[in-house]
Amino acid sequence: MADRTVTVTDNTTGKKVDLPILDGTNGPSVIDIGKLYKELGYFTFDPGFVSTGSCNSKITFIDGDIGLLRYRGYPIEQLAEKSTYLEVCYLLLYGELPTKQEFDAFESRQRMHTLLDEKMRRFYLGFHNNSHPMAMMVATVGALSAFYHDQIDVHDAENREIAAKRLIAKMPTMAAWVYKYTVGQPFIYPQNNLDYVSNFLHMMFGLPSMDYKPSPVFVKAMDVILILHADHEQNASTSTVRLAGSSDANPYAALSAGISSLWGPAHGGANEAVINMLEDIVQSDNDVNYYVDRAKDKNSGFRLMGFGHRVYKNYDPRAKIIREVCHELLAELGDDNPNKPLFDTAMELERIALSDDYFVERKLYPNVDFYSGIILRAMGIPMNMFTVIFALARTVGWISHWKEHMSDPAAKIGRPRQLYTGSDERNYVEINKR
Repeated sequence: MADRTVTVTDNTTGKKVDLPILDGTNGPSVIDIGKLYKELGYFTFDPGFVSTGSCNSKITFIDGDIGLLRYRGYPIEQLAEKSTYLEVCYLLLYGELPTKQEFDAFESRQRMHTLLDEKMRRFYLGFHNNSHPMAMMVATVGALSAFYHDQIDVHDAENREIAAKRLIAKMPTMAAWVYKYTVGQPFIYPQNNLDYVSNFLHMMFGLPSMDYKPSPVFVKAMDVILILHADHEQNASTSTVRLAGSSDANPYAALSAGISSLWGPAHGGANEAVINMLEDIVQSDNDVNYYVDRAKDKNSGFRLMGFGHRVYKNYDPRAKIIREVCHELLAELGDDNPNKPLFDTAMELERIALSDDYFVERKLYPNVDFYSGIILRAMGIPMNMFTVIFALARTVGWISHWKEHMSDPAAKIGRPRQLYTGSDERNYVEINKR
């Protein structure tokens, strides 16, 4: 029995059960309710699982009350400033920062897997010309299992390792090809002499007819976006990957399920909503203050997109980092860009939110989605690709959680219970008697 327990008493029967209290490295303690149904006959009821720990994990820790995010114990601020996305991938996958020799070997192995099987081109060519990029991502990532069907034994550690490397290496190629297909341009193959982010931008914006060299500011901005979105604990899409993987589904199918979850506008579409809001403001006859006043009026039904966060009750730590990158990028673009009115509106909203007592008292600060949408728009990435970039970034988090689940001897197939509120038993009535 654990040193600390919570005793639950059934006031109807008088039965009692002692439930162990478990402590993690950080964060609130949890109550192990495993014996609750066996001894008292009750399940717990927790819509959205907002008060339920669904797994044991060593990957990411969030403290939303104080605005803290750590990958494997490392503060996100340090990683965004000093690390690279590919180094963060190594950290999330293996639990430690690599040595120089380990990183070089890891990067070399990634470069071996950047190409897609040439027959994958036919998948893209079969889509309607105005298909949503996320629809193509769901299909093509899931289809990888058809190309690597001989190496998807989920109980084989080496197979899991190969799948992880393939997914991280191939996702930039797949994402870039989705973009190229939607804009009617030729697919660009990876150039493995480039670093991870530069290679992705090369495949996105390069053309066979001309060289493309991404701006160092663009590379840095994209690298930071990928780092900040690499993982975020047990969110909807990560939980989906774990749940799909718990049935021993292959990793490509599990990640395809995660991409489907991310596609939902309540999860992965927040930065799109920010840009839509900014465009509405720019195109209207009203100034920014009009919309700020509407946001303050609880009866208006209007709210500003990209402010506040469900998890972070304080400042989103990722927003502090990406804000600087956003300002650097806008300064690089200068006044000579067609989106200047939109960016000016965003900066005015930011100024108000950081100084207005209404927003400060309620801690409605700009979040990571506010800035990431502006950055992606500034880089020339269309809105229908925003969630694809999110999926690219989150791939390492998904596969890290999948690997963690599959290597956990205590892991079980996911099987949530329910509170049934439908009809009681009824007898069938012949159709001519109803």
